[in-house]
Amino acid sequence: MNRYLTLCLVVTLVGYTSLAAAAEPTADEVREYQEMKAKAEAGDVNAQYKLGGMLAKGAGVAKNDAEAVKWYRQAAEKNDPRGQSMLGVMYTNARGVERDYTEAIKWFNKAAAQNSAHAHYNLGYMYSTGKGVTKDDATSAEWYRKAAEQNDVNSQRILSGLYAVGRGVPKDPVLAHAWATVAVAGGNTASQAQLTKLTEQLTPEQKDAATKAAQEISARLAKIKK
Repeated sequence: MNRYLTLCLVVTLVGYTSLAAAAEPTADEVREYQEMKAKAEAGDVNAQYKLGGMLAKGAGVAKNDAEAVKWYRQAAEKNDPRGQSMLGVMYTNARGVERDYTEAIKWFNKAAAQNSAHAHYNLGYMYSTGKGVTKDDATSAEWYRKAAEQNDVNSQRILSGLYAVGRGVPKDPVLAHAWATVAVAGGNTASQAQLTKLTEQLTPEQKDAATKAAQEISARLAKIKK
């Protein structure tokens, strides 16, 4: 694999790395968990989703993946796209449930149908790795593009890398530079080295075109609420 592509495309599911266990909970965190649980048990879908996250992380309570799945599922079954996408993450990574890529894809698709950038990114990952679906670089790139167009900076970084080497999209150094520029402007520091390398490879004319493309993308994304 192209060394540059390897650098650009070191990706995981959104939500997985953020589920690392927390330190010993504070009294405030315990109280917050108890209040969230009461709301979740009363049927509050937002609380059900948040409670799933607290249990997955061990925030205010002992970490418990099976219980996290239970609450993510309750939110997901009420058509909450956040719960649906996180349930897909849990199935993909065998956290609290048996690993089941087909089930994960089902929940990612449900969330994606509600325009969830989180799910769009995760579907990009699944199609790029062939988990639960036939590996398809073009489809992967399209899902990453959908997330990138919703101000998801990780997807913007990946889309830049795809354009840089022509994986799933036509090779286009100008668009690669433009998307890396947008990602850096959005706070994705991991894109800075990528942007520097791309800048070194462009002609003056391409740099001008990339600047214009980045401005057009930024103007378009500015209309979208993050």
